Amino acid sequence: MRRSTPPSVRRSPVTSALLATIMMGTFALTACASDDPADDGTLTVWSLENQTDRVQAAQAVADRFTAKSGVKVKIVATDENQFTQLITSAAAAGDLPDVVGALPLSAVWQLSANDILDTAAAESVVKDLGADTFSDRALDLTRNDGKQLAVPSDAWAQLLVYRKDLFAAAGLPAPDSYEAIARAAQKLNTGGTAGITLATVANDAFTAQSVEFLGLGNGCELVDDKGTVTLNSKPCVETFGLYGDLARKYSVQGAQDVDSTRATYFAGKAAMVVWSSFILDEMAGLRNDAKPNCPQCQADPAFLAKNSGFVTAVKGPSGSEPAGFGEITSWSIMDGAAGSAKDFVTFMMDEGYADWLGVAPEGKMPARTGTKDSPQKFTEAWNGLTAGVDTKKPLGEIYPADVMEALRTSPDTIRRWGITQGQGKLVGATLGELPVPKAINALATGQVDAAGACKQAADAVESIKTSLK
Repeated sequence: MRRSTPPSVRRSPVTSALLATIMMGTFALTACASDDPADDGTLTVWSLENQTDRVQAAQAVADRFTAKSGVKVKIVATDENQFTQLITSAAAAGDLPDVVGALPLSAVWQLSANDILDTAAAESVVKDLGADTFSDRALDLTRNDGKQLAVPSDAWAQLLVYRKDLFAAAGLPAPDSYEAIARAAQKLNTGGTAGITLATVANDAFTAQSVEFLGLGNGCELVDDKGTVTLNSKPCVETFGLYGDLARKYSVQGAQDVDSTRATYFAGKAAMVVWSSFILDEMAGLRNDAKPNCPQCQADPAFLAKNSGFVTAVKGPSGSEPAGFGEITSWSIMDGAAGSAKDFVTFMMDEGYADWLGVAPEGKMPARTGTKDSPQKFTEAWNGLTAGVDTKKPLGEIYPADVMEALRTSPDTIRRWGITQGQGKLVGATLGELPVPKAINALATGQVDAAGACKQAADAVESIKTSLK
């Protein structure tokens, strides 16, 4: 919906400097919805599930809401890495969407800091559906001072995927510790095969997610319980040190991102890759646009799925126990949204929920397990969903039961930097400036050592924290 009065929004120095350019991008994005959605009462819904097949699937679910309510909905694909700039300029122009879907935790907290969320609407949706039908952890991560910031929808888990056939041949254990990861990367980094491929680009949240995945199990945290920035602590220097060594010595040369890391593993040119659970359908050969092309994959497109192992939690030398990283994504109702926005989100979390999870079940584990009358309704529905695009198949027919169980329970076990220490607004503010990816890129390219990278990241986060006061 169009907005007649722009809500207030706190801009970072970066977004302010780029505002003119950014606004052009936002106008282009919103133009995709319609010439003027407000003219016919259309709800504008941005979705960070921006792949074409997922947008089409989401639109099909939204069309069911339209058939029921008479309210038109336009799903608009939105790039996660551009979200901060796009939402800032949309707010400044008074042109916010009604709803944002598939929104990660950092972005939810960023919108909260900018006071552009309708938290009362989110609270109402959760209350009407039944708070006890949601994962407690998912609700905790999307609440602040008793306010429900957004409606938690689903989760994905970060994975360390490894070639279990190569590990077995080399007599290596599963890479579930810093020592095991480093040893395997060194030993398997031979004959045109990299020991590991992992993200190093400076402008991608995927890099930060990969570092956090390894850091959590080593006691490396963004802040401590008092809110003090701790990225320059000994555990973080160890985490950054491992990451830097892996990137410089045993990974593919050059800046690596979400696409290149997957492509390298799919080509059979890396023994390990850090990626999200969204890789699972692709690795099984169920998508023609992202098929594995390793030598053995020509005869068997599911070769990598059959010969890969999965680590969901890693332990470092300073960690007390293994820990893993995951993401809760939510429906956020924006300030000033049409009244039907709340009805739409309720529909997507109830009547349309199983179909929404079915958009990409490998990366959409339900944060709402069921209804008051049927407590496991959505968990059971997820178990039977088929993954893939060009070929459809239940994930349970491809992957072991322990992998499926780890995915199913991920909404209840997720840990996150800063949010669990009550610093969600700081986490949201870092989304626009990506201090950790920038430091990792400097580390991977040899500009700084591990201690220097930690100091660079810590100083940047400290500066962001000061700007929020």
